[in-house]
Amino acid sequence: MEFILDPLLVVVLVLNLFVLGNSRLRAVVHLAALQGALLGVISLLVRQHVELEAVLAAAAVIMLKGIVIPRMLLRALREAEIKREVEPLIGLLPSMILGALATGLAIIFADQLPLVDGHATVLLVPASLATVLAGFILLVTRFKAISQVIGYLILENGIFIFGMLLVDAMPLIVELGVLLDLFVGIFVICIIVNHINRAFSSLDTRRLTELKE
Repeated sequence: MEFILDPLLVVVLVLNLFVLGNSRLRAVVHLAALQGALLGVISLLVRQHVELEAVLAAAAVIMLKGIVIPRMLLRALREAEIKREVEPLIGLLPSMILGALATGLAIIFADQLPLVDGHATVLLVPASLATVLAGFILLVTRFKAISQVIGYLILENGIFIFGMLLVDAMPLIVELGVLLDLFVGIFVICIIVNHINRAFSSLDTRRLTELKE
């Protein structure tokens, strides 16, 4: 499966850079949705034996990460009537460069870890680390609440990729539990985003400093 897994993981890494370099929030949501759907496919390919439970888990990943959560974010965007991240803490091009450097460091660092041995592809660990770093960069360098939610989603995608290292040993209920936690977390965050927008007529999280006790 390595000849299929490696190109898919490379696409995941490229999507990280596209997310960091795009100011259009709707496009960023679609990119995150594509990445989530790819993770569902990858979760099947890394298994040595594909059973019905694995197919159902992959379908749940694709449904939640690729359809349900992106639709929730797109609905929040429509209600907030915002289209772009106009004032990031770090510019789009520097963010992409920082993401590329993080990817390079992840690849170098992953070679020093014993976790790579014995798995379907050596790109699982660097893709996981690079995706976590990309999500963290997005989370701390963007001021729009929606952008920060997407950063959280990308970061969780990286954790999900790392979990694939233990996919044969991890019980199905744990995988589904992680997805449920993600869904509930995004659901709660979207509710908070709507309240922020109603209170301030803006999704800029810097406005939260105006709150008084």
